Amino acid sequence: MSVTFGASAVSPTRRRDFRLLLAGAAAGQLGAQVTLVALPLVAVLELEASAFQVGLLTAAETAAFLLIGLPAGALTDRMRKRPLMIRADLVRAVAMASIPAAALAHVLTMAQLYAVALVTGVATVFFDVAHQSYLPQILPRDQLMAGNGALETVRSTAQVTGPGLGGGLVQLVGAHLAVLVDAVGYTLSALFLWRIEQPEEEPEAPVGGSLRKDIGEGIRFVTGHPLLRVIALTTGLANLCAAVLMATQTVYLVRVVGLRPGALGLVLAASAVGGLLGALSAGRLAARLGQARIILLSVIATGPFAVLWPLSGHGGLGAAVFATGSAAVSFGAVVYNIAQVSFRQGLCPPRLLGRMNATLRFLMWGTLPLGALLGGALAESFGPRAALACCAVGFFAVPLPLLFSPLRRMRDLPGPDEPLASTAETPREDTTPDGDEEPAPAPSR
Repeated sequence: MSVTFGASAVSPTRRRDFRLLLAGAAAGQLGAQVTLVALPLVAVLELEASAFQVGLLTAAETAAFLLIGLPAGALTDRMRKRPLMIRADLVRAVAMASIPAAALAHVLTMAQLYAVALVTGVATVFFDVAHQSYLPQILPRDQLMAGNGALETVRSTAQVTGPGLGGGLVQLVGAHLAVLVDAVGYTLSALFLWRIEQPEEEPEAPVGGSLRKDIGEGIRFVTGHPLLRVIALTTGLANLCAAVLMATQTVYLVRVVGLRPGALGLVLAASAVGGLLGALSAGRLAARLGQARIILLSVIATGPFAVLWPLSGHGGLGAAVFATGSAAVSFGAVVYNIAQVSFRQGLCPPRLLGRMNATLRFLMWGTLPLGALLGGALAESFGPRAALACCAVGFFAVPLPLLFSPLRRMRDLPGPDEPLASTAETPREDTTPDGDEEPAPAPSR
């Protein structure tokens, strides 16, 4: 029978190790969201970068998912996850701290920004693959939806508070010094992970297996499952469009809408409110409507709001219109992510988790640098508004793979050994408990 992703009898936040994992995620995500505002502003305001250069910077931040995503998964499956995440955090902290150091020495260049983006991108690939593979070692399968919901709540809260903090810091101390918050955040994340006490066994070394063979096993697992295939295609298309947005929104909001750094941060923070609401409601929506249905409905209902981005004009009203579109799209993206990530983690055998997550990250996040380059090129040639218009059109196409897949006829998603046919739409009781307890405790791409 299919698994119900409602509230668990015991909240995962009662587990000390999970609380430390959450605290580390909060510290790292807050710093990353500050940098989401500060790093492009270092390029735009302090180095006078062009629209294409900003797009290239965004592409450099995500290129590692395309370049090393597959071998990273195979390597992650051969290593203990917690020490790997700690090392990745420390690498990112040092890399980000090099930006204010170079700026204070008056030697900062776009070349260094590209290098820092690439280095932090590589570390992020290993961290993210290990993180998603580590959660099932801390929580039982029936608490994965709640655990992912908690992590998404942390990420969405950081998206609400981080950009406003980042914009304020940029106006107060300059963009290059605001980046220091990210270095501190990654350092704190490493410290919280270091305090986790749950022992982690050394993974079994593959007998006679090569790296290429291990990568191939992960690819076959993903491409051999019809629902994983369609999730990969849908998310990859959504991330392509999202990368066009990320590459152009700072240039658009500063040079077209006319926002100062503080106001820019507030717009991005207001946009993230939708993601926070999605994180808080995803578990209950999945319990009431079905995990498969919510994956489909979340993208169909919210993607069209992307048209508000190119329709936004100059000044405060334009900023409000832009933020409204982002909030709606973010709501759908977070609900979708919680449902599909929880399904993937419960479906996959533990020994393949790293390779499964890396294969999907390669397919889904490998489109990010391509979208960033596309967004930068479109903004450079036709203006940032035209680039956002193309992005909005792309969001209308995102649900198409889901509509032409078996998921369209399903209410719930199957368990590891369950055929797809058993999850077809059938009446069932609402398993959400009464009272104030939320399926996603009172959350993540």
